[in-house]
Amino acid sequence: MRSRQRAFSAVMRLCVKCLRVGRRRRFRLAWRVQQLWRYGHLCLGSLLYNSFTNSDVVLDSLFEPIYWLVDHVTRWFGVVFVALVIVLTSSIVAIVYICLLPLILQTYPPGWICWHLAYGHWNLLMILFHYYMAITTPPGHPPQAKSNTVAVSICRKCISPKPARAHHCSICNRCVLKMDHHCPWLNNCVGHYNHRYFFSFCLFMTMGCVYCGISSWDIFREAYAAIQTYYQTPPPTFSFRQRAFHKSIVYLWVLCSSVALALGALTLWHAALITRGETSIERHINKKERQRLQKKGRTLAHPGTAAVYTPAPWNWPELGPSSLCDRAAHTSPGHLTDARAEAQGVVLTPAAPGPTPAWH
Repeated sequence: MRSRQRAFSAVMRLCVKCLRVGRRRRFRLAWRVQQLWRYGHLCLGSLLYNSFTNSDVVLDSLFEPIYWLVDHVTRWFGVVFVALVIVLTSSIVAIVYICLLPLILQTYPPGWICWHLAYGHWNLLMILFHYYMAITTPPGHPPQAKSNTVAVSICRKCISPKPARAHHCSICNRCVLKMDHHCPWLNNCVGHYNHRYFFSFCLFMTMGCVYCGISSWDIFREAYAAIQTYYQTPPPTFSFRQRAFHKSIVYLWVLCSSVALALGALTLWHAALITRGETSIERHINKKERQRLQKKGRTLAHPGTAAVYTPAPWNWPELGPSSLCDRAAHTSPGHLTDARAEAQGVVLTPAAPGPTPAWH
C-alpha cells in the first residue's frame, strides 16, 4: 500500500515539474520577444533623436556600408588616379609637340607663332606647378597632442580638439583644417594650405584644354572627315603615319573638350563658393541649417569671410597649438552654432577669438 502511494506521489511530482518547465519556457520565449521588440523600437527611435533628422540622415545610415567601401577603394586607388592624370596630360602634350606645333611653325605668321609658343608653354608650366603643389602640400591638420589650446569641439573619431572649419576625413582618417573635400585625382585632401593650388590647377587645366580645343578645331574637322573615308570602297591610300596623325588629333580634341566641360563646371562651382566664403562641406551644412531655421522664421547671417587664404608660399609645417586660433579658426558663414554642435554630438568649449555668426 505504501509502495503504491510513493509511486503515485512520484508520478504527480514529475507531472508538476513538467508543467513548471513548460511554463518557464513559454515565459522565456515571451520575455525574449518582448526584449527584441523593445530593442527594435529603440533602434527606430534613435533615428529620430532630434529635430535635425530627416530623410537624408536615414539614407546616410542605410548607405553606410557603401560609403565605407568607397572610402577604402578611394584610398587605395588614389595613386592610380594620379598616374592616370599624368599619363593623359603627357599624351596631350606629346601630340601637341609632334602634330600641332610643326603645322603652326609652317603655316602661321611670326606674330601668332610667338603668341602660341609663349602662351602654350606658360599655361603648361602653370598646370605642372600647381598640380605638383596640390598633391605634395599637406592640407593642414590639428595637433594630436593634448594641450590647453582653446578648441571649438572634440572630434568623435580622433578624440582630439577640432578647431573651427575643421572636418574629419574618413579616407585620410584625420581631421583636416578648412576641409573642402578629398580629391582622388590628387590623392590628397583639399584643405587650408592647398585649396589655392587645387583651384589654380583646375583653372589653368580648363584654360589649357580650351586652348587646345580651339587651336585644333580646323585640323580636327579634316582628320575626322579623313577617318570617315577609311571604310569606303575602294579605301583611300593613307599611310600608317597619316592614320596615326588623324586618330591622334581626334583623340586630342575629344579628350580636351570633355575635360574642359567637366573641369570648367567644377571650376565655376568652386569660384562661386569662394565668393561666398564657403567650402563644399560648409555649403551643404549651411543649406541644411538655413532650411531648418527657415521653418522657425529665422535667417542665417553670412559674415562673408574669404575661403581661400594661404599665408606663406613655401614652408608648410604642421600647425602648432599657438597658431590654431589665428590661422585656421576664422569661422565660416554660420559655422559655430550651438544647434549644429548638438546635431553633431560634440562638446562645446568657449570659442576662439574672431567673428562669430549672428542669428536674426
